[in-house]
Amino acid sequence: MKVTVYNCREFDEKALFEKYAQELGIELILCPDAPDARNASLAEGAQCIDIITSRMPGELLSVFADYGVKYVTTRTIGYDHIDVKAARELGMTVANAPYGPCGVADYAVMLILMTIRKMKRILERTNIQDYSLKGIQGRELKDLTVGIIGTGRIGRTVLRDLSGFGCKLIAYDLYENQEVYKTGAAYVSLEEMWRRADVISLHAPLTDENYHMIDEKAIAQMRDGVMIVNTARGGLIDTQALICGIESGKIGGAGLDVVENEFGLYYYDHKSDILNNRELAILRGFPNVTVSHHMAFYTDDCVETVVRDSLLGCKYFVEGKENPWEVRD
Repeated sequence: MKVTVYNCREFDEKALFEKYAQELGIELILCPDAPDARNASLAEGAQCIDIITSRMPGELLSVFADYGVKYVTTRTIGYDHIDVKAARELGMTVANAPYGPCGVADYAVMLILMTIRKMKRILERTNIQDYSLKGIQGRELKDLTVGIIGTGRIGRTVLRDLSGFGCKLIAYDLYENQEVYKTGAAYVSLEEMWRRADVISLHAPLTDENYHMIDEKAIAQMRDGVMIVNTARGGLIDTQALICGIESGKIGGAGLDVVENEFGLYYYDHKSDILNNRELAILRGFPNVTVSHHMAFYTDDCVETVVRDSLLGCKYFVEGKENPWEVRD
């Protein structure tokens, strides 16, 4: 069997792909670029393609279907960049490759701590030998209520990690999970979340229903000085509303590993480019907003896991075996 891998990174993924392809008896075509109509021909003769967060709209999926592709796997947990409905209409199966929750959970806790301790401002001052204290007085987690939106594997891990800091914990999810109660957290409505939380951390998938769940109306209901951390998906937050909330002082700080309209931006070197993302430039300019480039997942364990499991999923699909990574919703 043959698998065409797109977005293959030379420095960390290539050797792993070659290792697992040899173990699994898979012939690989490795492409460093994102999938598009120009390089789709590389998938000819391969039933499976392996991508990361590149957009896969129906038109592009149709091009790959014409080359005989039947299976699209993404080396990510989220798959909102793939038009799953269009894929199914084309007779294509979509799959993801979930990694362990600890990497993103660690990163979320780090961003929470950096935000409440104003670490961006501290580091910027230190870099120019400004050792003054005015404006960098922080807060302590033990005095705060932290709200977690989304209590899947990552959200629950964040709750578990935060339980050792002595903060009050509240959570929201459409479906309650009994493990949450073991952390000392209580489920609340979104309205109560907005009203009570000093810090809100997002860990929900992006759906049509929760797109812009944090908007102008939601922010208006939040506590003054609320801090928002997002390591999930940029579309959960209305960026214009977020910017207005920061400018007005309603939002006291933010830690963002994801932003809206990031497709095609990450993970490339754009230091000499003029970016078509004015909102990102504004967010990066705020002294109380930390922005990183969708890399909370990026650990040794994660990279190996997604390479291995994405190829395993391809093998299971071609061999007609039960596939735990197939997207079924």
